[in-house]
Amino acid sequence: MLDVKLFQMQAFLPADYEEALAPRLADAQQKLQTATGAGSDFTGWVHLPRDYDRAEFDRILAAADKIRRDSQALVVIGIGGSYLGARGVIECLCSPNYNLKKKDGPNVYFIGNGLSADALEEVLELVADVDFSVNVISKSGTTTEPAVAFRFFRAALEKKYGREGARGRIYATTDRARGALKSLADAEGWETFVVPDDVGGRYSVLTAVGLLPIAAAGVDIRALMAGAAAMMDRCAQGGADCPAWRYAAARYALYTAGKEVELLSCYDPAFRFMAEWWKQLYGESEGKEGRGLFPASVDFTADLHSMGQYIQQGKRLMLETVVRLGPSHAELRVPRDETDGDGLNFLAGTSMDFIRDRAMEGTLLAHTEGGVPNLIVEAGGKTPEALGELIYFFEYACGLSGYLLDVNPFDQPGVEAYKKNMFALLGKPGYEDRRADLEARLRA
Repeated sequence: MLDVKLFQMQAFLPADYEEALAPRLADAQQKLQTATGAGSDFTGWVHLPRDYDRAEFDRILAAADKIRRDSQALVVIGIGGSYLGARGVIECLCSPNYNLKKKDGPNVYFIGNGLSADALEEVLELVADVDFSVNVISKSGTTTEPAVAFRFFRAALEKKYGREGARGRIYATTDRARGALKSLADAEGWETFVVPDDVGGRYSVLTAVGLLPIAAAGVDIRALMAGAAAMMDRCAQGGADCPAWRYAAARYALYTAGKEVELLSCYDPAFRFMAEWWKQLYGESEGKEGRGLFPASVDFTADLHSMGQYIQQGKRLMLETVVRLGPSHAELRVPRDETDGDGLNFLAGTSMDFIRDRAMEGTLLAHTEGGVPNLIVEAGGKTPEALGELIYFFEYACGLSGYLLDVNPFDQPGVEAYKKNMFALLGKPGYEDRRADLEARLRA
């Protein structure tokens, strides 16, 4: 069962900080549970593990089964919340090397999350000689990166299978009733799944947005949802025993004490894209009105050999949250070497998990002594249930944290600034005046 532990926090926080924050946490809790706070139109995720559409869930399972049977590859086209959660779950549970492993399901390629011609061409080449399907994910269908990528892959499907054959290999996850992608999908007869109106992209991994590619990779999404539902019940009770309360309270108290950056670390490289998902979740939810911790991530122990120096002795502006995933699936023990040239025979017969855990404990002590407060999120292991718990925990704590900061945790007004400039510089109709101004500024 997931738990949050504060590691030797007495040096960084007053003993009564939880009691002092309890009234504000209770208010934030009420806003989430009753959808009465800022951004309440986007709190459908709060009760989603209980209230999700069972009929659509069955269609997701059926579509995933079809993809697993008729496709050697699935191309997932989306950006931000439309791909990070799915990629994080697949890599965490199935391996970052998933596409290289022997398996009974398709390779899964994520594209449409950038503007690289090389990346597009590479995936087009990877699927050119195999049977493949496409899951295009966009609420509107007009977001530049996925919309451009979809043009390429739709053309590739229609060239390979004909328009009729392609129809059975395109799955559109989009708005329930409106938008460019929904209109196109209805006109072409593609199977569609819903991005709920009341769930924002960064909170959408437990909707069809994440569930279809996750299920296509062979992950048990029933277990994933069951884990999320268990955490939902714990969070609904609130109070000091709720791990989301403890996490939100500690990080907020450290923020008000002057910490500016939160480092999310994990001692398993499979967690990398879960950390990327977490960065979007907290960055878009908290980073507004000049407030919020800057979310960053590190992969330990690898980054101890690169970022470790700054963490240990650089500017004291950060706190660290360590995710412990639990025991590895593999049971590997260090072999004995007769010459002992590396001097490591003292570890002979020792499990890799034991060595990893001692490295983590040594790092916790060193970083704490160096002025970096540490929180530990103890997950229940690398299982669908445990990851479902972890996903919902981070989402709920993020909602609480946003309300503690007195910001709307469910909008992202700053994201539009770069888009307006990009559209103007690309010559999109209606942006002519802005384009002239921007080009003059670029020449200055």
